[in-house]
Amino acid sequence: MTLLSLLTAVVSGALKLTHVIRSESRDGVFAVTSLGNEVFVLRMDSQQVVVYDANTFTLQRYIAVPGLGEMIALAACAHYKCLYVARSQHKSIYRAELSGSSAVKKWSVASSPGGLSVNKKHNVVVACWAARKIREYTTHGALVREVSLAGVDPWHAVQLSTGDYVVSEWKSPGVVSVVGIDGRVVRRYCPSASSDIGEMNTPTGLAVTKNDDILVADAWNNRILLVNSELRSARELALPVDDGIKEPWSLCLDESRGRLYVGECADYRLVSVLDGVRL
Repeated sequence: MTLLSLLTAVVSGALKLTHVIRSESRDGVFAVTSLGNEVFVLRMDSQQVVVYDANTFTLQRYIAVPGLGEMIALAACAHYKCLYVARSQHKSIYRAELSGSSAVKKWSVASSPGGLSVNKKHNVVVACWAARKIREYTTHGALVREVSLAGVDPWHAVQLSTGDYVVSEWKSPGVVSVVGIDGRVVRRYCPSASSDIGEMNTPTGLAVTKNDDILVADAWNNRILLVNSELRSARELALPVDDGIKEPWSLCLDESRGRLYVGECADYRLVSVLDGVRL
């Protein structure tokens, strides 16, 4: 489905708020991801990942990550059945087994990591915002590729079907860019204040459809944007949430269920579960 048809589905009322995973504390949600029948939620300043059932949304268990420091991002890998957790202060990535083992492995990255994603080669892609680099690692922490970026501060990076990366930049005015494996900017989307949607304000989490269209968490504008794969146009996603969303920080698109998870970073916030996303 194209971006235009997705917008039509949203306008027609196909998108529905089916559940809210509420906060156990006043801490906002830094990251949310899903794998199979489980949803993984990481709250600000937490030392563990909370796991919920994707059908009933009941609490299942906790995944403890050893050590101290701020956990900031999550990514799940269906191939290796594991969960990756980024710790910004410790400049490290943790790999937690999900298939019957509680083993946790850690490796260091050269600078503070931001967002995480998993590509089609089942490697983990790490946006290192302070160093202006994208690093790709195998599931056991061996460095596969390092991409140095010119003039791009990557908060979250997702590899597209073309091999290029779409990158969000956590700043205002906000920018979403597509960069090649050589680090050069292929195209950039930075709407002006006078555009139809206005400026972006600290875009954070990204989710990419099978057609390479891009969902962007425009965090401090309290909205989700749909940007086409060419970065030529965008629309605000009309969300069926009565009081709106507050500081959307992370997105997880489960195409098998036609579902979008939105993690909100504001105090006392939550994860909104939106069904009916037909792609």
